[in-house]
Amino acid sequence: MDLEEIKELMAAMEDTGMTKIALKDNNGFELKLERGKGLDTIPYAPPVATVAPQFEPQAQEKLFQKETDAKQPESKEGHEITSPMVGTFYTAASPEADPFVKVGDTVTEETVVGIVEAMKVMNEIKAGKSGVVIEIHVDNAHPVEFGTKLFTLA
Repeated sequence: MDLEEIKELMAAMEDTGMTKIALKDNNGFELKLERGKGLDTIPYAPPVATVAPQFEPQAQEKLFQKETDAKQPESKEGHEITSPMVGTFYTAASPEADPFVKVGDTVTEETVVGIVEAMKVMNEIKAGKSGVVIEIHVDNAHPVEFGTKLFTLA
């Protein structure tokens, strides 16, 4: 079988819609042709050059200071308890349970005041300082960001 015959066979496969053919002659010559989907190609998009934002040294220091202050800031009105992470804030251990604290309750540094659920993990939030709860800033089962004010203690 020569090259022209193979080309004719390929054209016939194309015309008739055949996807596979196998031939074998008495001399041991064997030919297998298969057509169909080629390799799936993924369009290539060249990377886009971007420039990382540049901060002035003072801006970096302010950003770091803001993150540090957000953990347990002191304010003129009292001690603020903030969320240490992004998640959902809960005031009680379960929907049927009483809230951990209410306005007017006295707390110690180790008192659990709420829970922030992040990625199916319940993280206890402790007061961090002794005092009296004077304000609750977030309702039960509401989303919170890092640094969101949860409680104010006097």
